[in-house]
Amino acid sequence: GADLSTVEARRAAMVGDTAAIFSVSGLMEKILQREGWADDNSLSISLYAADSAKESELVYRIGGAPMAQPNGLLPNWLLRDQMHSIARKFDVAGQSWYMVVSAPPSGLLAGQHGSLYVLIGGMLFSLLAAAYIQILGSRNASVEKLVEERTAEARLANEQLTHDIAIRIHTEKELQLRQLAIESSQNAIIITSALPPTYPIEYVNPAFERMTGYAADEILGKSMRVLCRDDTKQPGIAEFKMATIEQREGHAVIRCYRKDGSLFWNDLYTSPVRDADGKVTHFVAAQYDITDMKRYEAELEFQANQDTLTGLANRNLLRDRLQQALAYAARYNHPVWVIYIDLDRFKFINDTLGLAAGDILLKQVAVRLHECLRETDTIARLAADEFVLVLPERTNENQAIHIIQRIMESITKPFTIEGHEFFITCSAGMAVYPTDGDDADTLLKHADLAMYRAKETGRNNSQFYTPAMNERALERLRLEGDLRTALEYKQFELHYQPQVDLLSGRIIGMEALIRWNHPLYGMVPPGRFIALAEETGLIVPIGAWVVRTACQQLKVWQDAGYDQLRMAVNLSARQFAQHDLVESIAAVLKEFSLKPELLEIELTESLVMTDIDQAIRILRDFAALGVQVSIDDFGTGYSSLSYLKRLPIDVMKIDQSFVRDISVDPDDAAIVATIISLAHNLRLHVIAEGVETAEQLQYLRQHNCDAIQGYYFSKPVPADQFELLLRQGKRLSVDGASAAASS
Repeated sequence: GADLSTVEARRAAMVGDTAAIFSVSGLMEKILQREGWADDNSLSISLYAADSAKESELVYRIGGAPMAQPNGLLPNWLLRDQMHSIARKFDVAGQSWYMVVSAPPSGLLAGQHGSLYVLIGGMLFSLLAAAYIQILGSRNASVEKLVEERTAEARLANEQLTHDIAIRIHTEKELQLRQLAIESSQNAIIITSALPPTYPIEYVNPAFERMTGYAADEILGKSMRVLCRDDTKQPGIAEFKMATIEQREGHAVIRCYRKDGSLFWNDLYTSPVRDADGKVTHFVAAQYDITDMKRYEAELEFQANQDTLTGLANRNLLRDRLQQALAYAARYNHPVWVIYIDLDRFKFINDTLGLAAGDILLKQVAVRLHECLRETDTIARLAADEFVLVLPERTNENQAIHIIQRIMESITKPFTIEGHEFFITCSAGMAVYPTDGDDADTLLKHADLAMYRAKETGRNNSQFYTPAMNERALERLRLEGDLRTALEYKQFELHYQPQVDLLSGRIIGMEALIRWNHPLYGMVPPGRFIALAEETGLIVPIGAWVVRTACQQLKVWQDAGYDQLRMAVNLSARQFAQHDLVESIAAVLKEFSLKPELLEIELTESLVMTDIDQAIRILRDFAALGVQVSIDDFGTGYSSLSYLKRLPIDVMKIDQSFVRDISVDPDDAAIVATIISLAHNLRLHVIAEGVETAEQLQYLRQHNCDAIQGYYFSKPVPADQFELLLRQGKRLSVDGASAAASS
């Protein structure tokens, strides 16, 4: 494959000479025999190894010497009686040759003997050349075979030589290879002296320098304890020290520190090095950086014991911590408080804003819980929006109550998520060791029951566990199962509570309130099943049934001549989060041919304030449809004037908790008067809920409240009884008494 186009290249590539020796006489005789001329005595052939007939260069002759040329003008081969001769020069394989062939004339060829001898001479020359080439080829084959044999022998000798050299190199470089291996190792190698007490370092490889940040010249002569700094009270250090003293192999996992102070975990193996007499002269140590493995182990442990979203304890760690707290409390006779917390309407945030926003909220709640508790307390997250607190060493009930109040106040402060403010509340249940249970499972169960009782009583409050809650819990389970079929079996019905205008005393509208006519428990009030309906998601179809049934009844009363009544219906958080809410209500209004302004949608203050921007968008859609919107339970939440004036609402309802004591509590009276004035300044219609006494009615009239709703005029009644009130023309008298009068 080498380039041999130049002389220099060919010379450089030449490895030797090849010689081929053959007998010219033998060659010529074989040619003549093959052609049948070997026995022709008249034929004379002379062959010279030169370019002319030089007798000194004669290499072959048969017959006599060549005849000399006559002096005549014609050559011999044109004369009949003369010997005819032919001579020719040629080169073969770089050698000049000269041949002379002579023969007598033939009578048969008398006229053409010149041409005949020319032909014979050409044949001889061609045969000679062919024979030479043939023999040379056979000689070349022999030479090639000989060369191959010699080459094979040389190759074998070369291989043997190479093998010998390899053995010699391996022997000579064995120590060097070991040194290179140590230098190239990715794990740190340290060689220390066996001289106590410091066992100074005599060698470190480059991996040690990379792992620790120390250069070799900074560490040589020092003790390996420099890597531990002040962190010397480790079991691994004690094990390593004993292995060195006892001059044996050792293994330890040690916290070490790089030159820059950063921590890494060192998996350290050490072995003694002995001299020819068996004396330990050095120790060799191999250290492995297992920081990543330790980090992974810590991550697995975290996942097994911590909530990955908030970093709080999970159920496993909670149970362990609670059992430890109970064991300590039993020994020293201390109480342990278990508090179960559930965020109110958390599902609404998930449904309206998405899971990502819900996760952000949960993280912020976790931070606030930490801020309210001590480091010795345990905070755990069990489910999406459920948290459990374990408070050991709280000696009395007042301490626990103070803590839960602080937590609930912290939760009610606005949360900022993606630039928007959100408001939520929480419900809490409390159980205490040993009164409410002496094991972890019982305490958790009872705290959970108390939390559900808090939700049933209106949310945003706390309850202590009582034994009666067990029966309520069983009833709750039965109700949950029955609730799933109540709509199908038509067990729900609507009651209507009148809303009365204070100027005219007439009924101007009503609020539709759902009741469950349970086949076993009788009439079940909303407070006992609405929370269940929200948790199970059944509130959406139930709420849709309420809207449609109320509109259908309003249509009946309109057809009966009561065409100015306004129907108020409540929407739950789940309903409010439905993307087709406004469209579905518009469809119901169209179905019954109702004027939109005669339907009033009631929303709680806390529901609207959960996501104020989303609420404003929906309320504007209601306003565009023509439906009235009222804020229910105003004053119980956390509205501010800046939010209130942004809401496109029509009616403000004062919560009964303020109305109840306006005749005896100056603070409540002042709050109610302020709400009425505020609402009128915002051009809102004001309805006071829960009016039960003439004194309450009188105060509301004095402060220009627009309308009332409460037992003083009428409790919620079925449709037929409400229609009876309409037919009787029941109204409020000017002095506040209720009376029946014709319309």
